Amino acid sequence: MKKVTESNELAPSDSWVEMDRRQVLQGLGAAGAVSMTALAITPGKAEAANWPERPITPVVFSSAGGGTDTIVRALASAMSKNTGWTINTINKPGAVGGVATRFVTSRPDDGYWWLAASNYNKFVRVMGHSTSKTWEDWQFFQAALSLASWSVRPDSKYKTLQDVIDDAKKNPGKISISTSGTGGLWQELALIVSEAAGIKLKYVPYKGGKPSTLAGLNGEVDIAGGGIHEHIEHIRAGKLVNLQHTGSSDIKLPNGTVLKSVGGMIPKLKPLLPVGGIYTVALKRTVSKDILDKIGAAWKDAVASDSFQNIARKKYFEVEVRMGAEADRRAAQVEAITATTFWNQREQIGKKILSPSQLGLPDPADFDKWWPPKGYKPLG
Repeated sequence: MKKVTESNELAPSDSWVEMDRRQVLQGLGAAGAVSMTALAITPGKAEAANWPERPITPVVFSSAGGGTDTIVRALASAMSKNTGWTINTINKPGAVGGVATRFVTSRPDDGYWWLAASNYNKFVRVMGHSTSKTWEDWQFFQAALSLASWSVRPDSKYKTLQDVIDDAKKNPGKISISTSGTGGLWQELALIVSEAAGIKLKYVPYKGGKPSTLAGLNGEVDIAGGGIHEHIEHIRAGKLVNLQHTGSSDIKLPNGTVLKSVGGMIPKLKPLLPVGGIYTVALKRTVSKDILDKIGAAWKDAVASDSFQNIARKKYFEVEVRMGAEADRRAAQVEAITATTFWNQREQIGKKILSPSQLGLPDPADFDKWWPPKGYKPLG
């Protein structure tokens, strides 16, 4: 039985990879070059039929034990169980995904190397760590979303989101909210909500979602920022009260408590929902279409597995499979949202940010008119 085993750089351009390959071929001589060239040819249907013939390696762009790592390993386990494939997951954190992106880009186009980068790896280009366009250079596979959450202690003076909005308008920048890090996902989603509400908050960065949640529990900040999956056990225990989440609809807990979607309180956000941490993996777009199709079929089965569905229910993830052209569109859309949000709030980020115009991205409100951009071609 095969099993799953665990175990501020720019992504290299195609020319860099090609130059590296030419140097290898030159060192091997003419006969060796012929042999290596044959191996480098994109596998056809015959090769894809027997694929995989050796272990697959998803490369997680964040540290072991985090949300992305946990979900990728759970999906890898389900895929291995369903197909018999051997899948060895490794971690290469750094540069908001830049380190893992460069590593996978430098690997062969044989389908054995996967970039496990949540949120369609959208921060990498916006933060200037790569020039690679996700919808042109990568093919993504989406499984689910974790929803952003604002929660407070039961003794907080804020009983509703409207209470926060009213006070923040009177005292801009005074209400503190914890985040999982400056420029990270939970700060981005807090910025999206606060911008839509027309308020300014004080963002306090912590090293991850867990310490961000603990900051709220311990009263270090007025609002605990993070994800529903990080807050839910504390909400059930009565230690936190949820003010809003970024799901597409309200969530009713078994005890009757209703967790309200921000879309019902700030209508202008409703078209963007659900929004949150998006669990994805990607392969280089130059991988054989037959292999990508094979992976896609296994991906859908893994997401539908009882083991993954149980995780999703427990953590209140919204299961949403996207592949092919649908994933391409979502990759561009979430990057446009991030680029506009970060550029508008760049003083809050305090790091190098590229503007939407520099990135060739539209305002999110104009995305439907912009997509598909000139030159875009879906695979297949």
